[in-house]
Amino acid sequence: MRIAREVDEALRSAAARRARASFCILTSVLSGALAAASHARSPQERANPLTTWTVTVVLPPKLMAGHPATLAVLGVDGKLAPGVRVDLSDGESLTTDRTGRAVFTVPAAGDYLLVKGSGASAAALIDPAVAESEPKAITLPPVVSTQDRFWICGAGLRGEADANTVKINGKTALVMAASPTCLVALAAPETKPGPALLSIEAPGVQWSATTTLVSLEFEPPSPVLKPGAKGQLAVRVRGSNLKLGIAVQNRTPGVLRFARGDVQELVTNGGAQNLATIRVQALTSGDFSFGASLLPARDAGSAARYLRAAAALAPQELQREIGEMARDVERRPRDVEKQRAELRRISQGTIAGDFRTLLDAALAAL
Repeated sequence: MRIAREVDEALRSAAARRARASFCILTSVLSGALAAASHARSPQERANPLTTWTVTVVLPPKLMAGHPATLAVLGVDGKLAPGVRVDLSDGESLTTDRTGRAVFTVPAAGDYLLVKGSGASAAALIDPAVAESEPKAITLPPVVSTQDRFWICGAGLRGEADANTVKINGKTALVMAASPTCLVALAAPETKPGPALLSIEAPGVQWSATTTLVSLEFEPPSPVLKPGAKGQLAVRVRGSNLKLGIAVQNRTPGVLRFARGDVQELVTNGGAQNLATIRVQALTSGDFSFGASLLPARDAGSAARYLRAAAALAPQELQREIGEMARDVERRPRDVEKQRAELRRISQGTIAGDFRTLLDAALAAL
């Protein structure tokens, strides 16, 4: 009981803190003042049932055929959502437990798994089952956001999330999703940006790895925005002076317009003042908000697998194009910008469904 209480407390107190900021455009009646507030949402706090109608399904990037795995579901409020039903592509249905997670057995056959529920879908690749062995190496991104979930992959992990322990600079991270080959974890709220030592433990194995933790912080638009005015939004990186790729999303396009689209991929300038800026225009008075995350490291091999799976579901007129795209990604993994642009175009013109989910998974891997 004591261990269960400690786990429950950790789930409630740790936060999935995707970088967010909210600001307000005020009319001249209020002297054009800018009200700014940054906030972080805590998915480990239980979601209000009224906010879980649109969810995010979190899966490990790779699963092992025939073995246990854990998925997580986040509600629209960004919190882990208990009591949400999701359907697996093998016909099984699951309901998340009080922690917002669910354990299941991966199908013994197939190259990928789809999970759908409450208006969302996600995909993960399935690798063949292999004998357990101590990992020769653990891999994880070279740079990790303190505000967002990240993956750790290597042999010897456990599909039951709570059977794995991840610590970052001595502070216990939350393991949100898991398989015998990959975990999805989230740093504890108090974890500071900068160099980080990770320790990972599972029954029978223990190892360490290093990464760099960064935080993404919004700065108020400059100059102060009034309806019709133009300015700049800045996203600053704390914890690293490297040039980093980030994605910034405009969550309120009816109030504020990004000059180059509501989702922009940017590269920060590096150095002591490590930031990226976006040109914006206020459309009307009211609250507006943004989200930011690190762009994931490219995984051309996974992207090609998703594309081959998508080709099998594609309309006849797209099957050849997507198949060729998969071959190009494998042959020239460092030169995929053309494929990314074309894939984004196809995805944006495709209605929601299994084909779209696989396209989006391939795009995320590129």
